[in-house]
Amino acid sequence: MAKEHLKVIAGIDTHADTHHVAVITGTGQHLADREFPATGSGYRGIIDFVTGFGAVLALGVEGTGSYGAELSRVLTREGMHVVEVTRPNRQARRLQGKPDPLDAYQAADSVLAGRAGATPKSRAGAVESPRVLRAERATAMRARVAVMAQAKAILVTAPETIRARYRGLRSPALMAALVNTRPAGAPSEPLTSTATVLKRLAVRYRHPTLELALIDAELDAILTLHAPMLRDLPGVGTEVASQLLVTVGDNPERVTTEAKFAALVGVAPIPASSGKTTRHRLSRAGDRQANKAIHHVVLVRMRWDSRTMTYVARRRQEGKSTKEIIRCLKRYVARELYEQLLHPHPAPDAGPLRTARAAKHLTLQQAADALHLWPTTLSRLELGLSHDNDIHHRYETWLNAQSPQTAKTRYPASA
Repeated sequence: MAKEHLKVIAGIDTHADTHHVAVITGTGQHLADREFPATGSGYRGIIDFVTGFGAVLALGVEGTGSYGAELSRVLTREGMHVVEVTRPNRQARRLQGKPDPLDAYQAADSVLAGRAGATPKSRAGAVESPRVLRAERATAMRARVAVMAQAKAILVTAPETIRARYRGLRSPALMAALVNTRPAGAPSEPLTSTATVLKRLAVRYRHPTLELALIDAELDAILTLHAPMLRDLPGVGTEVASQLLVTVGDNPERVTTEAKFAALVGVAPIPASSGKTTRHRLSRAGDRQANKAIHHVVLVRMRWDSRTMTYVARRRQEGKSTKEIIRCLKRYVARELYEQLLHPHPAPDAGPLRTARAAKHLTLQQAADALHLWPTTLSRLELGLSHDNDIHHRYETWLNAQSPQTAKTRYPASA
């Protein structure tokens, strides 16, 4: 058969430094395989290699979210149909081992057989920004927690003269008090060395704290632009909203139905009936971080949302357990989130409160913390979706008392 009439499928096994490519025909015949470097010239070589056999129906790529991310972007820009291969053929591995050519051919065979058909995330749009910001945020949060835990552990065994000064202080107040100390004396003295270490830990604590504030401000701006009304849903804050945006990705059209979104976030019910008992359980598959975010939304609503509390009371009377109620609520929450994520509604015009806050470079989270309110409460007030004269007056008074915030330096000067 002439090459111009041959239709082929390619499979690609991706690694940090090299990618192995295998090409098969539309009937499953193995044609050739070759290894290429994971560089720009290597990507061009892959395209020339697979197109040299004929019309390319699809390319099955392993690791589209890691080693194959840039390759997937390049192939997509070239107009090729890229398919994500998530699970290799385990039986073939047991029988033949795990050489790169075998993995590449198995990827191509998976596409041909229909076992692989998922569209990978594009990772080329605005949603890539919150993904990397969240990765930074996770490490900054862990660093701050580690510093706080170490400071408290040292205080537990510190002399009473030191412990007495900080007894009863909560974490932020404790760090603020420690950073203002001026230890004096010989380093060999236990009191001096303990006080010095505690001060240095408090200084270290400020760096991830400032970093987290900057990250949250950037996430706030991205969410305002790309999902303006998502955080107006009860229980949805910056942390939950940014995670859900990352889960859906830059090409949400790949999640074609609300049921597929439910499966993606692991809340699609699975039949678990037996005999005369009819019941369902949640899927253990899907994006577990997104599932965790939805679980958080449900817990918040069970405590604060009147609709949810009424629903919980009714289901308890029907004999449902707490776990079963949460499973049902997760499915309902996923339905609400899908509408805002896949079909976002434009935000109403910002009112004077939001304009005043933006002019002073204050985040919604900062205002909410100062007023001891949920960010969603202030957001709805700013957008005119809710009305509360008392909160409005408190918010307005607080804004008028604030001086404009500046963020000229990303990190504080070294001590």
